[in-house]
Amino acid sequence: MRKNFGAKPMLYPMPVLVIGSYDENGVPNAMTAAWGSISDMNQAAVYISAGHKSMKNILQTEAFTISMANVEHMVEADYVGMVSGNAVPDKVAKAGLHVTKSEFVNAPLFEEFPMSLECKLVSYDPESELALGEIINVSADESILGENGHIDLTKLQPITYDPVHHAYRGLGEIAGMAYKVGEALKKKYE
Repeated sequence: MRKNFGAKPMLYPMPVLVIGSYDENGVPNAMTAAWGSISDMNQAAVYISAGHKSMKNILQTEAFTISMANVEHMVEADYVGMVSGNAVPDKVAKAGLHVTKSEFVNAPLFEEFPMSLECKLVSYDPESELALGEIINVSADESILGENGHIDLTKLQPITYDPVHHAYRGLGEIAGMAYKVGEALKKKYE
């Protein structure tokens, strides 16, 4: 038997994303968002209200980074999501985040978050609060690369947001290999 919960934003996993931007004076800002995803092969989507300091920055610079928050730095990610850049202009420093400038877009990378999408703003709709960014580059610290040179999720240790319990959860081990586990069922009906 199923239980109905009504229309609620319950989808798992929800990524915990740290959005990086610079203001008009080159001061870095970070905010945490759970409303984002890949929206096309070279495009990311994030929902940010126009009142956020980050959105004001993004509209000015037309650039931003999206970093995956991780277990090791969930405290910092939570803090930059709780504190407004409009009220605390030095919240990146207060969070203890270390910034380097992206080589590809006018936006900050945060050393504590080892994987980032570096994006150029494509469009922003203030009514829906949807910002679309063209992914110009994906950068990853070597510490999270596996033997094959690709990003290893067990080393990255990204966290997801649980909207029901208001909790962060780590991602687990591999449950099965995509395009492999269904092979027997596919062959059965060929």
